[in-house]
Parts: sequence; C-alpha cells; structure tokens
Amino acid sequence: MTARTRDIEKAAGVLRAGGLVAFPTETVYGLGANAEDSAAVARIFQVKGRPPSHPLIVHLADAQHLDDWVQAVPATARLLAEHFWPGPLTLVLRRGPRVPLEATGGLETVAVRVPDHPVALALLSAFGGGVTAPSANRFGQVSPTAAPHVRAELGDAVDFVLDGGPCEVGVESTIVDATGEIPSILRPGGVTREDLESVLGHPLAVHSSSSVRVPGQHPSHYAPRARVVLVEPEKVVAEAEMAQELGHQVGVFLPPSIADTPVKAHAVVALPASTAAYARGLYGFLRDLDQRGCDLIVASLPVEEGMGLAIANRLRRAAGPRTTA
Repeated sequence: MTARTRDIEKAAGVLRAGGLVAFPTETVYGLGANAEDSAAVARIFQVKGRPPSHPLIVHLADAQHLDDWVQAVPATARLLAEHFWPGPLTLVLRRGPRVPLEATGGLETVAVRVPDHPVALALLSAFGGGVTAPSANRFGQVSPTAAPHVRAELGDAVDFVLDGGPCEVGVESTIVDATGEIPSILRPGGVTREDLESVLGHPLAVHSSSSVRVPGQHPSHYAPRARVVLVEPEKVVAEAEMAQELGHQVGVFLPPSIADTPVKAHAVVALPASTAAYARGLYGFLRDLDQRGCDLIVASLPVEEGMGLAIANRLRRAAGPRTTA
C-alpha cells in the first residue's frame, strides 16, 4: 500500500467515524463530512463559523450516483452532467431523502457535483458515499488552494488534511439552478457561461441573487483581511498611489495592459494575461498581499467573458457592498 493510498484510506475512515477531512478538488480545498451524518455536517458549520442557512455542496464519486441523492432530474441537468462531470460544475436539484436538511440550509433543493481531481475521486470511492464540503476556510474569507492554506487557517479543527497539491482551476465551481427545464447560473465559476451555452444551445441568465440559496451569495465573500477597492483599469495606478500617500499599506493588482507601469505602492502583483492563470492564482495573490501587511488592495475587474466572469464575481464579493472607489 502506497503512502497516498494509506492517506486516502485514513481519510475515508475519518469520514465514516463522523470526522472532518480537508481534501483537494480541481477548484479549491473542501472541508468534508459524511453527507448523511447530521452531526458531522453541523460540525462543518461550527468550524467555519458558517450560518446554518447557508447550503453545502454534496460531492459524488460518479454521475451514475446522482439519482441516489436527488429526485426529478430534468433532461437538461443530465445533459450538463454528461458533458461537464467530473468537473467544476455544481447542479442545484430537488433534494432526495438521503440528504439531511442540515446540509441544504433547510431547503428542499441540494447542490451536487462530481469533482475532477484524482485524490478527491479516490477518497469518494473509498468512502463509498456522498461528502458535503464547502471551502476549507473560515466563512467569508479567502478560499484555500493548497493544503498549507487549510492548516494555517483551520489548524486542529480539521481531523485530517489530505494533501493533493495546488488546485488547478483555483476558483469555485459554477453553480447552475437545474430544477427546471430552463437552467440559470447562480454563481460563475470553473465552467464558463460560453461552454454551458454551447452545450445547451441557448443563452443562460446569470443571477447575482436568487430565491434559491447557494454558496457564495453572501454580500461579502472570498475576502482577504485587507479592504478591496475596485476601480477602472486606467485608474488603478492613480488610486493606489493616492491611498499610499494617505498612509495605507497598498497592494495593487496591476492589469496586463499596464504591467510595465511603475507604481508607488507597498506591494504589486503583475497579473497574468491569461484569465485561466489569473483565476488559478487569484486567491494566492490575495493571501500574499495579506501576508505582506497590506491593509488596502486596489484592483480592476477583467472583461467578463470566459473565466473573467468568475474572477469579476469573486472580486466583487471580496470588495463587499462597496465595490468601487
């Protein structure tokens, strides 16, 4: 038995015993519990400081298990699962009897997905059931994309951390309301709107708020300790330098279009031109600026196409109700 196999078997045993396991997915690290164990699910909320009305996502090992956990699955939901699972897509469907209301925030809907990470899939297969898992961090703060992030933030509150290396996508899954025949995007993420529309053959609405509660809808979410201020790209340097002169320790997200522009600030992150690379590094950039002592981060929104839509969503949530300077 290899070290990795031993770790996966140990993690599965922790889940069976009602414990919490942090594990990697392609998006971010999740804080997992047995989806059918109400007490274990309740402990997730306690450890994260998460409101009990805020639903969790149930992770499955394979799309063939979908009907074990949900009911009344529309044809469009099956089509999306066929094309994007395993992958960073979460479907909101009608809750089946196996899912406790503690996992859904009291709702009759449940969010489900099949992650695209070999360690996550091995854990789910070894465990043999569904695993509820939000991101493995304190509620509302920056999501972890590496095992050390989990250990630094949650410490001994997690019974076991399964290290699978850095996350490839770097932002959470796209959440689609698939309870009806006309789906809509409730949270942009690792599957782009354009990819979804290509499969479905029609445009999809993107809702910033919805009557269906899902993860990531809190007004302030994905937030570093530093305050995030969003401005137009051409104003980033001027805004950052003015704030620095006023006594702030300013961190700057410098857009690719002005990457060579000198800026007087406490710390500068030159953003990659690729939105996929930007998404993969986003939470790491925010954590780094926190660690370097910044109290203010000046950034601009990318073009909201492809992965740019997910990045813009995370930056708006990180900035909170005040999104512009």
